[in-house]
Formats: sequence, structure tokens, C-alpha cells
Amino acid sequence: MKSSKKLGLPTVFAALMVFTAACGGETSSDKTEGKDNTKTEEKQELSGSLSISGSSAMQPLVAAAAEEFMAENPNVDVQVQAGGSGTGLSQVSEGSVQIGNSDVFAEEKEGIPADELVDHKVAVVGMTAAVNPKVGIKDIKKEDLIKVFTGKITNWKELGGADQKIVLVNRPDSSGTRAVFNKFALDGATPAEGITEDSSNTVKKIINETDGAIGYLAFSYFTDDTVTPLAIDGVEPTEENVQSGTFPVWAYEHSYTKGEADGLAKTFLDYMMSDDIQNNLLKEQGYLPVTKMEVERDAEGKQTDK
Repeated sequence: MKSSKKLGLPTVFAALMVFTAACGGETSSDKTEGKDNTKTEEKQELSGSLSISGSSAMQPLVAAAAEEFMAENPNVDVQVQAGGSGTGLSQVSEGSVQIGNSDVFAEEKEGIPADELVDHKVAVVGMTAAVNPKVGIKDIKKEDLIKVFTGKITNWKELGGADQKIVLVNRPDSSGTRAVFNKFALDGATPAEGITEDSSNTVKKIINETDGAIGYLAFSYFTDDTVTPLAIDGVEPTEENVQSGTFPVWAYEHSYTKGEADGLAKTFLDYMMSDDIQNNLLKEQGYLPVTKMEVERDAEGKQTDK
């Protein structure tokens, strides 16, 4: 009997060790799982509201990204308003919105404290002239485009098109789309008087409904055949031609913050630069990723190879 008890004691001790180790393992696993669950819960608990305004050309992209962002974060509300680049830059400078979208560098806008703003280049946009389909042309020489917008050519028959009076549709002075088009398509020439509209959506609608109309739009608005995008000097307005620098009318899409981005604004801007948005949503919306550009531009408009 004594021999049996002595043999049983080590056995019991070993069993206790195994049991203790097993319990310790479960506790460690539980803690690890708890940490993972906490991280997941923290991600799901992202909440708050974000106000964004500015560029009409950027609105389709940012609104689509915001919709996906809110779907992933149901406690977040993101409001995206247009109104033009000047409006976005003014409002973010004043602090009435957290992000101000612009087709132009803040340094190009008079009265904007550019040194207080931080630039986040989130995409590239191509732009070109757009005409009513009945005009009858799909390509135009740059020198003729300038003559059209400065009122030196007033009928499309002068360019081989229909016998229709040319109707100019412009964006307001605060528009970044107008600034980019004037700078790179019109070589800085001042357009003649015409119809002026705040929204690119409205510009597209007016061009479609008005015989002889011409305006300008970002590539992202050419989603159907209601308006005709024009090639310039034989160069088609395509993503590939913008990326190579062959097509001249393009600009960065800027999302400005007042000071360094933080909080929900930073999270959203990081989301804008994610692979999913840059490689998928941008293409769907007619924009180009910054990373695929073979050329770059500075605030003065000088283009150089990367």
C-alpha cells in the first residue's frame, strides 16, 4: 500500500501540471481573442460627422468614396458639397468644413492663406471641351478652341460643323475647373461672355439641351452620349494620354485641411489613398491615380517627367 501511494503522488503532480498549463493556455488565448475583438469593436465604433466642400469636378469621386466609407462605418456621417474650388478653399480656411476640395493649388487662389493649409493630392483629373452632339465635330485645333471661347469664331460652320451659332457655357471665376481649362486649354485667354453655371452637372445639362453649345467638363462627366468630348490637336482625351502628359488639360485633385489632418478627416483621407479607392473607385469614376502619372506639375503649371 505504501509503495502504491508513493507511485501515485508523482502521477497526481504531473496531472496537476498538465491541467495548470492547459488553463494558462486558455487564459492566454482568451486574452488574445479579447484583444482582437477589442480592435474590431474599436474599428466599428468609428463615429462622428465630416463636412467636405469645393470642387464640382471632384464631387462624384468624393461622394462615391464617402458612400463606401459610411457603409463600412455606419456611425459616421460624411456630407460632400460642391460649389467650386474657391468655395472649398475659403471654407476650409475659415474652419466651416474639415476638408476643402480643389482642382487648383491653394497658392493659385487670391485671398487664400495657403501657408495655413496642407495639401493632400488624392487623384488626377483630365478635362476637355464638351459640345452638343448636333454641333458635328469631335476634334478641334487648340488655336481654334481659343478663338471659339474668346468670341472670334461664332458659328460652327467656320470649323466644318453645323450652321449653328456658338453658345458658350462657362463656370464662375471661383471654379477650379474653369481655372484649369483656361490655363491649359486656352493658354490663359479670358473667355467671352456666355452662360455661367456653378455646377458641372448643370453645365452638362445645358450643353445637351442647347443647340450650338460648348463648355468644359472633367472626364468623369462623360458617362453617356448626351454631350461630345473634343479631342484637341488630334489628341484624344483619354486617361492614357493624360498619364503620359500628351493631353494637356489635366490637374491634381487636392483635398486641403487646415493644418495637419487629424481625427475623422485623417481617417477619411487615408481611406481615399487606399488601394481599393485608388485602383478601383477612381477608374470607375473617371479619375486617375496619382501614382500612375508619368509626369508632374507644380503650382506654376510647369510640367516635367517624373
